[in-house]
Amino acid sequence: MKSIGEMLPEFERKVAAAPKGRKRQTERGELMRFFLRHLNHSRVKDRLAPMTMAHLGTVLEKIPTQDLYYLKSVCSQAKNFGKKFWWELDPTKHPPR
Repeated sequence: MKSIGEMLPEFERKVAAAPKGRKRQTERGELMRFFLRHLNHSRVKDRLAPMTMAHLGTVLEKIPTQDLYYLKSVCSQAKNFGKKFWWELDPTKHPPR
């Protein structure tokens, strides 16, 4: 029995190939890479293991993308990026309105 790839003409196989490099670029992914780069920079100074995208994804899982833009602006203006990042994510630090 022939595989489907053998039945398709050469032209159709080339068109159906996945793109090389990063396959999906999203604004949320770009924000996560921004946070990861800055957090890992300070973690290296403290001799901690670098954080992975998977771990950061679970930390930021329930935060909407619009709020990540706010978090980015607040953390970028702070003297200590990592300290401000973790303080903003802790719900006990913010009183209910």
